[in-house]
Amino acid sequence: MTDNGQDQLDFDVESGEPVELDQEDVESLQEADPEPARVSYTGSDFDAEGLVRRLKRGDIVIPTFGHPEDPPIETARFQRDFVWRRPQMDRFIESLLLGYPIPGIFLVQQVDRRYLVLDGQQRLRTLAAFYEGLHEKREFALRNVATKFQGLTYRTLTPEVRRTLDNTFIQATIVQTDGSTDSLDAVYQVFERLNSGGTQLTPHEIRVALYAGDFIDLLTELNADPNWRNLYGRKSPRLRDQEVILRIIALYTSPGTYKRPLKKFLNDFVGQNRDLESLSAELVETRFRLAAQLINEGAGPRALRRQSAQINTALTEAIFVGLIRRLDADASVTAADVGQAIERLLGNKRLEPAISRATADEESVRTRLAVTTQAFAAI
Repeated sequence: MTDNGQDQLDFDVESGEPVELDQEDVESLQEADPEPARVSYTGSDFDAEGLVRRLKRGDIVIPTFGHPEDPPIETARFQRDFVWRRPQMDRFIESLLLGYPIPGIFLVQQVDRRYLVLDGQQRLRTLAAFYEGLHEKREFALRNVATKFQGLTYRTLTPEVRRTLDNTFIQATIVQTDGSTDSLDAVYQVFERLNSGGTQLTPHEIRVALYAGDFIDLLTELNADPNWRNLYGRKSPRLRDQEVILRIIALYTSPGTYKRPLKKFLNDFVGQNRDLESLSAELVETRFRLAAQLINEGAGPRALRRQSAQINTALTEAIFVGLIRRLDADASVTAADVGQAIERLLGNKRLEPAISRATADEESVRTRLAVTTQAFAAI
């Protein structure tokens, strides 16, 4: 986490433009896991024509981030939108035509034997588009290439050049997964280390991709709660708001189990509750929605902020967990009571360091949860 325990806004306040990874995201990605999971993988070579054929059949799948329309895909939603520009696409095809070496791709082999693209979507989509002869509903004819290739499509290649392309081998590293939590944690580790493009995925975006299921669906539903939305603000295009809800639920339902690194704690929690078999979704939903309502009506958005327009994640999770614990004991709490308790909390000297420095440390987490729990128990 950052030293001040705050997330950066997902949109620039003045321009409204989305921002990239904030410092907390970067530090979370870079924080070492003391016990990294082992991964099983093999190497294989695919000819270009065979890759395109498998893509068309659906034996190789390029999942689209943020669209859970394919539940059987254990590692769905890795990829962002297609980002290569035409010069990059043209030069990639030209490299293949010239027989130049190109980077390999990473695939994940699922239980159903399908391959999911972990890294290499731009190359595969470019290849498929060239074979199809279309890109963005326009003819895919090479332009940004050597003179002898300009204007050529796959269909107008000479037989010799076409065979060269068809038979070009692309190296693939195939990571094995059986869908278990340990297996997916290993894939998370691999993807995190490959996550170094122009638009990096946040830790939670990777998490949502790997652990798609009923629990992630619950987070999505809670993230749309109107009281929560007023408290948090605009929806985060990088899913930071959804991760805050995950942190609240994990700390509330697993008291005393938190241990750094934060990303592994959250990964393990989602993996264990992926299908909501051992977690009462109804109770969690009821408590979260009521807490959001009471905080919103009693104190408003300022309750989750500390001397800034930015939401303070450490403060937010502490207030929610403390209030939800109070609701467990007695739900007859008024918004006015909650507002007064939060007012006192914002001036609490013991809480201040636990939400502003080293906020991911176990002691900081224990301290802020204890302070807010005591404060709400007193109302």
